Formats: sequence, structure tokens, C-alpha cells
Amino acid sequence: MKKFASFLKRLLVVLVLLVAGLYISGYGYLIELGAKVVELGRTSAGLEDYVYFDSRPIAKSDNPQAWPLHADYNSVPATSNLQKLHQDLETAAFLIIKNDSIWHEQYFETFGKDSKTNSFSMVKTIVSASLAKAIEEGDVKSFGQKAKAFLPWLKGPYADSLTVGNLATMSSGLKWKEDYENLLTITPRTYITQDIVGVMKTLPIEAAPGKRFVYQSGSTQLLSLVLTAATGETISYLVRRYFWNPLGAHADANWRLDSAENGVEKSYCCFNSNARDFARFAALFKNGGIWNGTQLISADYVQKSTSPQFKNGQDYGYGWWLGSHKGKRYYSMRGHNGQYVIVFPVEDVIVVRLGRRQLPDLPGVRHSADYLGYMEEAFTMLNYETATSP
Repeated sequence: MKKFASFLKRLLVVLVLLVAGLYISGYGYLIELGAKVVELGRTSAGLEDYVYFDSRPIAKSDNPQAWPLHADYNSVPATSNLQKLHQDLETAAFLIIKNDSIWHEQYFETFGKDSKTNSFSMVKTIVSASLAKAIEEGDVKSFGQKAKAFLPWLKGPYADSLTVGNLATMSSGLKWKEDYENLLTITPRTYITQDIVGVMKTLPIEAAPGKRFVYQSGSTQLLSLVLTAATGETISYLVRRYFWNPLGAHADANWRLDSAENGVEKSYCCFNSNARDFARFAALFKNGGIWNGTQLISADYVQKSTSPQFKNGQDYGYGWWLGSHKGKRYYSMRGHNGQYVIVFPVEDVIVVRLGRRQLPDLPGVRHSADYLGYMEEAFTMLNYETATSP
């Protein structure tokens, strides 16, 4: 018995030293991560993570507006290829909106039109647009204003050069490697941390800002902290005031926080809403920043944000992913595991897909095959309607 007790004491000492070593080395978050893995039964982020973390409620619009249903609503069934994509990649919601009316709509599992799911990085588009609104209202002087005016704690050899516009265009020079698989990297750390501001304060601006496109969730997190400092309001409050309320959002949403007490939004991800309400933001931009006859955001910003900003980033503007497929120009909000809201401005079409999985990126490009597949199948269905119309 004495030997067993001695063994337990030594084991306890080893565990204490291990825990202490993790915290001293900056990997203390792995303990919390491990606890969450046990709780969730998985190692990856999920569509319904808001259930397991603290969040800030975002009330539906004071004047909820229903989407019109197209005269041919759900008259054309999903193609066999689309059905296979839904099944294989565990789609939660799929919408095709034509001429600002819902033309096709499907939900899967237990999801429905008001079900909340994780935006993942789709919300980066909304945070970037919030910067434009803050500039319009005078809380931020311009896209060229220095970020240090709002975040004086920024550090690194190029911190003084960083502008708020650099953050919106993913050209910040921040020390950050976007990696969703390696649990020892910064991306999982920020997803699990209970002190997102503290983590961001440790990261230097290590390269000259404004020179090249490098996709980094940390840039959007810094941008939302700029907006909070500039306005004195949470990013949740701002997004509701700027967009969600005037756009007539039909259901309550929420935004995941780092902790319950005085929590800060994980603003590079984790805005939880539904397919119909996500689509409102796309329709706003498709229509030149106008909603129900009101200019909610400037047409100049709509043009600017949906245009490439860097030679090495021709597929990115201000928060929008850009591209052309089979002769059709598009721009999109995109998130981890295949969250897509895709705008085809010329065709007056919006495609929304939310779900649990996506395929790996295709060689040499920053998108996956399913991303293109949803576009192709949507237009196959639309073309079928055109071909069979009297």
C-alpha cells in the first residue's frame, strides 16, 4: 500500500509539473481543448458549437421581413449530382434565390428555416463591411487610418504601419499561420481561448502591411477589436444596428464569446444564424448596397469590396471571395466545412449552402470541388426551368 501511495504522489507531481510546463510554454489552452474534446466527442469545430460555448444574443429585426417565394418555388427537384453532394457532405440547408425570391429550398436532418448554424469564416465578410459603416458614420476616419490609434498595444516591427484597411483585405503582416488541423497552432488556440484579446496581444505585426494577400483569421479578430474601440460598442451590437435589424432578419442569432463574463466575440467565426438570414447580406450587396429602397452601405464600397486588391490575391476583395466559373462572375462569403453564400450579380442569383463537411481544396486554387459543384448544379436546375418553360 505504501508503494502504491508513493506512486500516486510521484504521478501527481509529474502531472502538476506537466500542467505547469504547458502554461509556462504558452500551451495551457491544450488542457481546456482536451476537456472540450471529451465533452464534444470530436476534435473538430462543428455547426452547432454555440450550444457548448458562451454566446451573446442578437435579437431578430424589430421589423422581420419574410423572403418572397418564387412563383416556381421548389418546382424543379435537385439534380442527382446535387443530391449526392448533400448526402456525402452532410448538407444542413441549401437555397437558390432568383430575382430576390426563394426559388429552391431544402433542409436536412433536423434543420429548418430558423435553425442556427455556425457561420465560420462567412462572418468575416460582415465584419469587413462593418468597417465601411464605421467610416461612413465617422467613428473611423478612413481605410488608411492606423490601427494603433485604436489598439495601442499592437507590437512588432511594422505595428506602426498597419492600417484598418490592411486588416479588411488580409494584408496585415500579422504573425499567424492559418491551420485547422494542427492543435498546436494559433487557429485552434483562438477557437478555444477564454481570453481572445490576451492572445491577440502576443502576436506581432512581423511583415510590412499592405504588400500581399495572406488569409488570416487573426486579421479579422483585430479588425473587430478596432471597431469596438472606435465605437465603444460590441461587434454584435454594431452588426445588428448596421445590418441585421434593417435587413429584416427573421430569427434570433447569436455570436460566440471567449467567456461568459465581459466576453469578447470570436469575430473571425462563430456568428450563428440561418440560411435565409445569411442570404439577406448577399442580396444587399447584389443590389448595390440598397435594401427596400434604402442605401444601407455605399455603392462605392460594394464595388471596392468585390474587386481584387492584390496581384497575389485576385480571388479576394474586402471580405468577399471572388471568381468566375463557366463564364459566370461571382463573389461569395465562405466558411470552414463548406459554408457558402454565393452571389451571381449578372444572373441575379444567390446560392446558399450550409453543412458539416466539404472536400479538400483543388490543386493550385483556394477552393474545393464541392464549392464549384453547388454552383454548377444550381444552374443546371435553373436552366432546366428555362428550357421547359412554355
